[in-house]
Amino acid sequence: MSGFVIHAVPVLRGILAIAPLPGAGGDYDADLEHLRDWRPAMVLSMTEAHEMTAVGAADLNHAIVAMGARWVHVPVPDFGVPDAAGTAIWRKRAPLAISALRGGGRVLIHCRGGCGRSGMAALRLMVEAGEPAEAALARLRAVRACAVETSAQRRWALQGTAPGDVGPAGRDG
Repeated sequence: MSGFVIHAVPVLRGILAIAPLPGAGGDYDADLEHLRDWRPAMVLSMTEAHEMTAVGAADLNHAIVAMGARWVHVPVPDFGVPDAAGTAIWRKRAPLAISALRGGGRVLIHCRGGCGRSGMAALRLMVEAGEPAEAALARLRAVRACAVETSAQRRWALQGTAPGDVGPAGRDG
């Protein structure tokens, strides 16, 4: 059985979800079929290219586009946050994700395990969509307890929010 589980929360009029990297559980084709059936408008990959290659997902970008979804790649090291170039990509592409959610679409964010990096990006989108940070993190962790794994990830996700708006991040928070 595939380990590809989609953890979803409603945001605006759409659905925002986090998941592991397709193929990370050993069955790339089954994971892609599951993702295709979920019908995302956009998929954000928060993994580095070598991680995708290691699980047989080097062509993920082509597979996502072939299913009619937009694909955005923001490479982030495991347990890390986007660097300046990744943050620039985020700032350019996040409004497209918000627009998809506002229009009732589905946005899926993945990292290797579907926890830290994907949770960080989902939290940031929820906050950018106007949700209070503390409530957004609680809702996200209600469906995926490991979402947002480090203090640095929490800080990146909450850039622009009031200090102290959200509690401990998790492992090192």
